[in-house]
Amino acid sequence: MNDQERIQEVITTIREMNQCWTETWDETAFGKYIHPDAVAIGPTTPGRLEGRDAYITGWRAFAEEVTIHSWDETGHRVSFFCRGTCAVVTYFFTIRFAIAGQEINMRGRDMFTLVRQGGRWLVASDQFSPEPGLV
Repeated sequence: MNDQERIQEVITTIREMNQCWTETWDETAFGKYIHPDAVAIGPTTPGRLEGRDAYITGWRAFAEEVTIHSWDETGHRVSFFCRGTCAVVTYFFTIRFAIAGQEINMRGRDMFTLVRQGGRWLVASDQFSPEPGLV
């Protein structure tokens, strides 16, 4: 597999995982993308989410609380480390959703670390935030 194919494989993994919570909440499918020891840091969650169960619970709470009208990812960048077994992915997103009767339009950025295990890429860490001044 050449570098461009590996990059596309990682981006496809991220996009498929995001579809599990942006298009419909599919907890079983979503969980298949998350490493058992994953950690996430979000802009509104105190501390961090540690482990697959906490990670899934955090996204479930959001997905069940909002109605997502649109989601878009752009500007993906992938860097490989540890002889190609670890990838860091950054991209920008736009999301439009409704919560408690209020429409929210947000632009932000995501940074994921993925590890390759069992022939698949798994999310090991995630940090996301709104783009400063552009919420």
